Order: sequence, then structure tokens, then C-alpha cells
Amino acid sequence: MATLASRIDASVLQSLAPKVSGKKAASQAVVIAGFGAMLPKMLRYIDVTTPLRISHFLAQTAHESDGFSTSEEYASGAAYEGRADLGNTEAGDGKRFKGRGPIQLTGRSNYRQFTAWMRSIQPDCPDFERRPELVAQWPWAGWAAAFYWTTRNINKLADNDNLVAVTKVINGGRNGLDDRSRYLSKAKGIIMPLAALDVPVDDEYPTLRRGSQGEWVDRLQIALTATGFYMLSIDGDFAGGTEGAVKLFQRSRGLRVDGIAGPKTFAALSAYLPETEN
Repeated sequence: MATLASRIDASVLQSLAPKVSGKKAASQAVVIAGFGAMLPKMLRYIDVTTPLRISHFLAQTAHESDGFSTSEEYASGAAYEGRADLGNTEAGDGKRFKGRGPIQLTGRSNYRQFTAWMRSIQPDCPDFERRPELVAQWPWAGWAAAFYWTTRNINKLADNDNLVAVTKVINGGRNGLDDRSRYLSKAKGIIMPLAALDVPVDDEYPTLRRGSQGEWVDRLQIALTATGFYMLSIDGDFAGGTEGAVKLFQRSRGLRVDGIAGPKTFAALSAYLPETEN
């Protein structure tokens, strides 16, 4: 779904994060511009290309960066001093390798690993263990988030829509879970309609998913209701209720249960589909 990734830019970040005022405003503008400019290419590189993966990635980076207001941890980093699990074995490492980037890359070991990973993409990139302050600057800040996400295999957790598991990998627990959940819900509301613009259409049936709207959604809702198992409002809006009904129908017919009404799902519903309007 490269087309969807190409639509994820600064305007999406602006829609997701509340606009701040005062001293944070200038910083937020810099973060949104820098991060937004690199997202289309970067998301494709780390295979964050489905609606769920993109939504989880944006929700986590929004929370960790205080609504895209900073690319550097507000705290001094002194709390990480002596953390051998982070590779902080030298005096001053806590502050030197404080959290930076939209996922707050932290600790000497992570900075060293990020350098090696980044050099597989861009051999002449800086040595971030020697110059850790650069991880707060663009494009390195964004690539640091990409490094952390892909090396921890977070896509698999996002595919399961498991916010708790994603949060645990990124933050080590459930810290800020309510805020992350709010961002995730908002991100889905932004991303799903964008994804719906990319649905393929074959000669007979379209492919519809959450966010789709229009006459074909009307027909889908009518057909699901006509089976006698689902009570749906016929409103032409493919939202949560319609997605749930599609999943139940797919399970009952031995189809892939993904909540997406594609040609196979429509074919199974064909006896219940109303005629198109002329």
C-alpha cells in the first residue's frame, strides 16, 4: 500500500496533534515539518504501509514527542546514569545519551546500534555514539524512530492492533497508555478514510474497508442485514459496526477474517445484494 504511505505527511501530523502555543509552537512546527517531509519514504522503507501499522506508529511517536512538540526528552537524562542495560557504562552517559527522536532513542548501546543500522542505508551518516546530539535533528531523528520500530519487530504487534504490547516494547510498561490510546483512536480516524481512497475495484465488485462511504457501502449494509444475523443502520458509512458485521460474516463462511469487504466477501453475499440504482 505504497500509495497510502505517500499520503502521510505534515498535514496528517497536524491533524493528529493538538496545536500548541507559546514556546512549544515553534518547536512543534519544526518537528512536524521535518518528520512530515520524510515519512512517505521512511514508512515504505520499514514497511509501515498498512492502516494499522501507520496508525500505531503515529500514535506512539505523537505521545513520545509530546504531540510532535519536541525531538528531545525534556528531562536531563540523569536518571539513566549507570544503566548498564542501556550501555551507559561511562560517567555522564545518562545525560549524553538521553532520549532523542520521536520514539526517544535512549542509551549508548542504542545510539551505537542506530549508527550501524543507519550506515547500512547511508554509509556516510554521522557516528551517533560520538555525536549523540544529532539524533535530535532531522532527518536523523526520524530515522532513529524507524530504526527502533523495525529492529523490535513492532509491525507484528501493530498488525494485531495490540496497543499494550506495542507500548511495552517502546516504553517498557504501560506508561501513558490512556494518552497513547487517544492518539491511536484519532490516528485511525484520519488514516482509515485515506486508505479507503486506494481500494481496488474489479469488474464486478469493489473492495471496501473502514472509512469507505457511498452507494456500495449502502448495498453491503443491506446485504448483511438481509442475511438475518446483523442489525445495521443503512447509512453508507463503513464504520466499526459494519466492520464487525463483515468479520462475523467472513468467519461464518470460512473466509479470511479481516473486516475488509472484497470480491470474495461480496460474492458470498451476492444473493442478498440489492440492485444498483440507475
